[in-house]
Amino acid sequence: MSLPIVAVVGRPNVGKSTLFNKLVGKRLSIVEDTPGVTRDRIYSKCEWRNREFMIVDTGGIEPASEDIILAQMRRQAQVAIEKADVIVFLTDIRCGVTADDYEVASMLKKSGKPVILAVNKCDTIGEPPAEFYEFYNLGMGDPFPVSAQHGHGSGDLLDEIFKYFPSEDADEYDEEYIKVAVIGKPNVGKSSLINRIAGEERVIVSDIAGTTRDATDTIIENESGKYVFIDTAGIRRKSKVTEKIEHYSVLRAYMAVDRADVCIIVIDALVGFTEQDSKVAGYAHEQGKACIVAVNKWDAVEKNSGTMDEYTTELKEKFSFMSYVPFIFISAMTGQRVDKLFPLINSVNSQNSMRITTGMLNDVLSYATTRVQPPSDKGRRLKIYYMTQASTKPPTFVVFVNRADLFHFSYQRYIENQIRQTFGLDGTPVRFVIRERDNQDTK
Repeated sequence: MSLPIVAVVGRPNVGKSTLFNKLVGKRLSIVEDTPGVTRDRIYSKCEWRNREFMIVDTGGIEPASEDIILAQMRRQAQVAIEKADVIVFLTDIRCGVTADDYEVASMLKKSGKPVILAVNKCDTIGEPPAEFYEFYNLGMGDPFPVSAQHGHGSGDLLDEIFKYFPSEDADEYDEEYIKVAVIGKPNVGKSSLINRIAGEERVIVSDIAGTTRDATDTIIENESGKYVFIDTAGIRRKSKVTEKIEHYSVLRAYMAVDRADVCIIVIDALVGFTEQDSKVAGYAHEQGKACIVAVNKWDAVEKNSGTMDEYTTELKEKFSFMSYVPFIFISAMTGQRVDKLFPLINSVNSQNSMRITTGMLNDVLSYATTRVQPPSDKGRRLKIYYMTQASTKPPTFVVFVNRADLFHFSYQRYIENQIRQTFGLDGTPVRFVIRERDNQDTK
């Protein structure tokens, strides 16, 4: 299921970015005393009580301001409010309740979303000061005293946020459905592909980049199985993300990848591979998802007998960081090879979920280390004692060695290739976790 979204909103300079940074544990938002420093929404994953969620920092809301920048910040915050599952309304005890606070409170009440009122800069431990109780006048329920700078009260605030998260079992699809995220740059044909698969116009198709604003689910059941196709907004380069809804669209696209079992990375055959394609694919790779590269608009490419082979060779070079990924050449417009996507989705999903017994793994390991000796340094040779699979999605192997620093990347890649040659694991990344084990043998 999608991660819950928590938006931190309030008027300028109440400490939203400081609270955001405190909750995520990183300095992602710029913190300054100048109102209006955070102009766009910043977002990051956060975890509380073993539950991940997405937290969004917003620019300060000044309801009555005519300033162009402040008006744009207000629109940004409104978008975050519309899309959030829970809203944290942050105020400032040093300023008391202001007219803008009342305006923001009115806006939040109209949203119909769960709103948690937090009063910032309560920096002393113990009973909050008398001024704290003034915030009951906002009619937002019991306020929570917090200190974004020192972290006081953040646990109680997170506990309250946690109450509004949907159940983790609330995924609307059974396990028999394979969730497939269709990702890529804007205007490469993602929506057209899903419409071709569905046999009807389920999502808006337009030549205007960025037509798809949100992730859209399309359920497909056929002889190959049951699928949920998630169409996403195109992921743009950050420098190109300017329109007020674009930031949220990119966030939704990344969250669709998190939610998916399989990612279809769509590339425009007429444009070819771009740096942005590598960013899109890289995110899916980092998340350990099974992946397929679909080269769309293949019908529009002038071809001879060797064109597809040449294109594949070039793509393999460009996707060297994802050497496991299969390529398929399709046309969403004509339907060329679209039907071949389903067996490929089933295959890569199965490989991503594969579990290999420890005995079989160590047979491959023994053969590999005999064939190519492990590296050594200053007379000390790497010893790999044994290997076991810790988890799936993606297949993750724990390797016990005498010295982790001797297990160089190149030798890890060699072991990975041996495992792939034996067991397949096409279309899925593989992870290694290296564990050192004490050993008295110093030879």
